Amino acid sequence: MTSPDSTPIHIRGARMHNLRNVDVDIPRHRLTVLTGPSGSGKSSLAFDTLFAEGQRRYLQSLSAYVRQFLDQMEKPEVDAIDGLCPAIAIEQKSAAGNPRSTVATTTEIYDHLRILYAHAGIPHHPLTGRPLQRLTAGDIAEKILARPPGTPFLLLAPLTTEPGADLRGELERLRRQGFTRARLDGELLLLDEPLPPARRSATTLEVVVDRLKAEPAARTRLADSLELALRTGAGVVVVHWPSLPGEADWKLSNRNYDPESGTAIPELTPAHFSFNNPLGACPSCQGLGTALLPDPGLIIPDPGATLEDGAVAPWRLAPKALRGPYKTLARDLARHAGADLGRPWRELPPSFHRLILEGSGAEPIPMTTLRQGKAVTEHRPFPGVCALVRDMHEQAASPLARQRARRFLSPQRCSACGGARLRPEVLAVRLPGPGGTPGPSIRELCALTASQALEMLRACPWPETARSAFRDLLQEIESRLGFLCRVGLPYIALDREAGTLSGGEMQRIRLAGQIGTGLTGVLYVLDEPSIGLHPRDHARLLDTLHHLRSLGNTLVVVEHDEDTIRQADHVIELGTGAGRLGGKITAQGTPAQIQADPASLTGRYLSGALTLGASPRRVPPQRGWITLTGASEHNLQNVDFRVPLGCFTCVTGVSGSGKSTLVHDVFARAVFRHLGQGKELPGAHRALHGLEAIDKCILIDQSPIGRSPRSNPATYLGAFDAIRTLFAQLPLSRVRGYAKGRFSFNTPGGRCERCQGEGSIKIEMQLLPDVRIPCDACGGRRFNRETLEITYKGHTIADILALTVDEAMALFRAIPAIAGPLAVLARVGLGYLALGQGGTSLSGGEAQRIKLAAELARKSTGRTLYILDEPTTGLHFADIELLLSVLFNLRQAGNTLLVIEHHLDVMKNADHIIDLGPEGGSQGGRIVCTGTPEDVAACPDSITGRCLAPKLAALRPSAFHEPTLL
Repeated sequence: MTSPDSTPIHIRGARMHNLRNVDVDIPRHRLTVLTGPSGSGKSSLAFDTLFAEGQRRYLQSLSAYVRQFLDQMEKPEVDAIDGLCPAIAIEQKSAAGNPRSTVATTTEIYDHLRILYAHAGIPHHPLTGRPLQRLTAGDIAEKILARPPGTPFLLLAPLTTEPGADLRGELERLRRQGFTRARLDGELLLLDEPLPPARRSATTLEVVVDRLKAEPAARTRLADSLELALRTGAGVVVVHWPSLPGEADWKLSNRNYDPESGTAIPELTPAHFSFNNPLGACPSCQGLGTALLPDPGLIIPDPGATLEDGAVAPWRLAPKALRGPYKTLARDLARHAGADLGRPWRELPPSFHRLILEGSGAEPIPMTTLRQGKAVTEHRPFPGVCALVRDMHEQAASPLARQRARRFLSPQRCSACGGARLRPEVLAVRLPGPGGTPGPSIRELCALTASQALEMLRACPWPETARSAFRDLLQEIESRLGFLCRVGLPYIALDREAGTLSGGEMQRIRLAGQIGTGLTGVLYVLDEPSIGLHPRDHARLLDTLHHLRSLGNTLVVVEHDEDTIRQADHVIELGTGAGRLGGKITAQGTPAQIQADPASLTGRYLSGALTLGASPRRVPPQRGWITLTGASEHNLQNVDFRVPLGCFTCVTGVSGSGKSTLVHDVFARAVFRHLGQGKELPGAHRALHGLEAIDKCILIDQSPIGRSPRSNPATYLGAFDAIRTLFAQLPLSRVRGYAKGRFSFNTPGGRCERCQGEGSIKIEMQLLPDVRIPCDACGGRRFNRETLEITYKGHTIADILALTVDEAMALFRAIPAIAGPLAVLARVGLGYLALGQGGTSLSGGEAQRIKLAAELARKSTGRTLYILDEPTTGLHFADIELLLSVLFNLRQAGNTLLVIEHHLDVMKNADHIIDLGPEGGSQGGRIVCTGTPEDVAACPDSITGRCLAPKLAALRPSAFHEPTLL
């Protein structure tokens, strides 16, 4: 008899989305891969059926408060699922753009570090760097009693005094409390004697708590007196040795105290090390590390313009009533500085640049103003355009005015904390370092990569008592750092914002967190965990998946990567196509069985019967180059970067080698700035040349097309606008007087007001993630009853949004304004998407291809630079051919393509490859080699070349199959 633990998960009659009554068994405690063309139903089976039912059953076990929402939550369309265990989904969607969320906070490493620094860190003076002393009353007593027996001493408690203040009232208060002596500026006096007028103010005031001798018999009295002195002196006690004239007073404290400066820092708790808590957050930036500050590059967007032509954008774009006074001001400033208003900004002297941007300081400038219609010259300091822009933003009288000023501001590193997010006293806490030197602060440790932080913590010279006390805590931190390295993320800095991570990186970070939990008997549902991984790094990821399986878990992985498919225990292929053509199980079994199955599209690629050959028509770099020199952001090591014009260039390299930093943070931002398109500051570099042949730059990344269900493919491409216009022209709409706005779910009138056109209502689940349930008023159709009475060929506006792209193309074939944008979506392999599918439910790869389709729908000038980030994300072998057709089409039109990619089939089709490395993190950041795919494959130093060489060598003349140009 089969044991319950080995019983497969039985799915019967799955009908979610395009699934066609699917019956399938998923083996428990095994790694199962779901594969097939895009849109074939993999995610519908894995996430919308298997995980959704697992989540629903879990919620049924919770409190009545949670269960009250269960009747409103949709049950997956499936007849039965048996043998289902608790399910956890780890998707590849990018993280939300919360700037407070970092790699360290997401993995909970930061929570453990806060505890470690609060209890094992050594506080230092924020300015001098001296270690702060902290002793208990018992420690102080032992220190005193270690002096020669019989040595007399005084215990004094220092008190805070205001300079020049009359001390008679304070001394009288001390006398009433029972004290008899005090010391003013080092001189002892009796409190019951009159205070001479000359002594009524002092720099220092200390009250004498007790007079004792250093001898064991005084231990009990000393302990009591120390407690009183520490309480009176706010944690500080002074020990004076009257019989030892050369002996300096001891200043001791039970707080973090610097005797030389008198600086005392309160006891630091884990909350002080959180930049999300006011106790620890930098007061200037509230823990963000950045602040919105005037950006000279946005204030002077075109350095080639003159002041007369409006080089200063805030003056040029000001309301009409202010433009005249601003021109007069420019003339006054130029006259004062002896500058020529007719010369381009870049040719004016730096001193004049500073005057315009930063102001004149305290120096008065003769400026002309109008008073009662007469020009009057006044002498007053000029604050500078940067200060004016800052005031415009902070003192804006309306949101519109604030938005206008916001155009000239950009997020920049906080000047108070230097981007560290925390208070100075918190940043001065350090771990033990080698040879007694200070170790890293929490900011310095988090600035390291996962592998560097792991190495530093292991090398930290912990005292034996600390090592014993914090053994479990250190083990937890080190294990989580080790998990990050094991899933292919050793190069990720712990302080990197989660919003800057790719979908694949974010998923592997979540995966690392799951390994740390040590759960068993769980169903893990993963969405393409190999995204963003270099072929060299796949083995480490597979080891991680096998480790999760060995703990007694079941893994269901949606994946297209060849290595992952070959390493699976069980493979289920869906197909045969996308949308209505998919939703069926076309093959299942072991990888060997799939490979031998002639009906399996995936199997034919695995066996080599089908393959993507390299394009025989490479375009040589003959039109010139775009050149970026001296890139040194993050781990880049003074890189000179050249992109051939009119070519398809692929940027490759192992994970963490610097590809995204070079392409996104430096090159793309510099190009956008040069073309006047960007606001973000480019990363460190020397110069950028060769953009004369480029008139536009398009960055197509994996960020969502929208942050709410209102964003969808139809609205993003503009097709929905044409659909609304069509519905407004229908006879019944004209009779009722419905304009196109009636058919918008973003404005009142025709939409359902219960859900405000979203089709669903968000339920806040307190400590659980929020859930969305269908609107009970409109049933998820977004519009009210009257609006849904208008139909086109039997379809309401809600029915139109529910159609797939392919179905809508057939319906609107005769209307080019609608069919045109939809045809472009189909060209990039997204014919299976519903027109109204919410942008938040799209994968990173789907969002990227929608953006690519939007650009293809626009008229091309042939002078566009396209920058793409891993466009093969989410693509099956068969879909990559379609993508390459689109890329070749763009290249054939004369455009320049720069693509970050790990997929070997894309690399071998590139005209030019730029390979970074040789490793990740500090061992990367250099260009290893450049040239054709064959050049890179022949380079002995290139890890990419070693992975690419077998692909190129395996090509046979009969296997060449260049994608058809559309």
